[in-house]
Amino acid sequence: MNTTYITIDGDDIGQKISACYFRNDSEALLDLNRSIENIVAHIATLLEDQGYVVIFSAADGVTAFSTSPILSNAELYGEISKIGGKQLTFSAGVGATLREAYIALLTSKSNGKAQLTAYSELDKICSEY
Repeated sequence: MNTTYITIDGDDIGQKISACYFRNDSEALLDLNRSIENIVAHIATLLEDQGYVVIFSAADGVTAFSTSPILSNAELYGEISKIGGKQLTFSAGVGATLREAYIALLTSKSNGKAQLTAYSELDKICSEY
């Protein structure tokens, strides 16, 4: 039985938080916090609905695993992007282990963010550079 891990992390959330501090805007910070919490909860629910077991859901990230994912990586990332909408983008990584998923996530972040990278595709991706 193969296990697939996915780890998802918000893009540039720290910068959005910093901007609230610099503007001294506590209301915007509160709104941002509520928005992130809501979006992350929706992503976790999406994953559960697609057969994943969520093992981490906090701040601006979600990590889960499945032995039988329902959607393809592209379809799943499309659904995640819809949840974030224009307000927040997310990067994601998929792998056979937590480590592989995390390395794939870092690759997504390094290659422009707002994308999903599968660890199994890293050789192909890295050879393009």
